[in-house]
Amino acid sequence: MDQKTILVIEDNEINLKLVRSLLHIGNFQVIEAVDAETGIEIARKKQPDLILMDIQLPGMDGLEATSILKNDPLTGHIPIIAITSYAMDGDKKKAREVGCDWYISKPINTRTFLDEIKDFLQKS
Repeated sequence: MDQKTILVIEDNEINLKLVRSLLHIGNFQVIEAVDAETGIEIARKKQPDLILMDIQLPGMDGLEATSILKNDPLTGHIPIIAITSYAMDGDKKKAREVGCDWYISKPINTRTFLDEIKDFLQKS
């Protein structure tokens, strides 16, 4: 598999560092944004293979950002995985309704995270 580029939109430095470290171990190229607005700009310019979207972001939340990205012809094709500490079924439904292709709950399981990402990318 060619090296894939993943955009991580996450405002918590600890979570960002963990995801970055795991993705580097998995041989992914990682680009980062700490807020939704910057993430949207980066997605439009860099065209990543996947976006990992925190739902709880300062200012514009991840659900609104996902909706904008999915309705934009430049970025609508990019798969988005919601990553959030909200683990309720209603939250999963909201994430799906705005266009998230998949959902990973926090805290991230470091043993399975890379396999989940790789499996998702192979299927999409």
